[in-house]
Amino acid sequence: MVRLPLSAAELDRGRRLGAVLRETRGARTMLDVALAAGISPETLRKIESGRIATPSFQTVAAIAGAVGLSLDKLWAEVEASTLA
Repeated sequence: MVRLPLSAAELDRGRRLGAVLRETRGARTMLDVALAAGISPETLRKIESGRIATPSFQTVAAIAGAVGLSLDKLWAEVEASTLA
């Protein structure tokens, strides 16, 4: 299967998602959050930096749960940063 390149809008949304998750993580270490979410610290680092612009729903849900952020609130914050 060939994956099409991501659009500029998808890349931007991935960067916003990563920024919101990073901000919400606060003082917790990347390792603590990654372990709580059941992912590798490297995966979390790539998501927070926007290098993985389209992480799976399960991964996003796991990270959001690990940092105590509802998916509704997460989406609202990602979308709000579009307007800012």
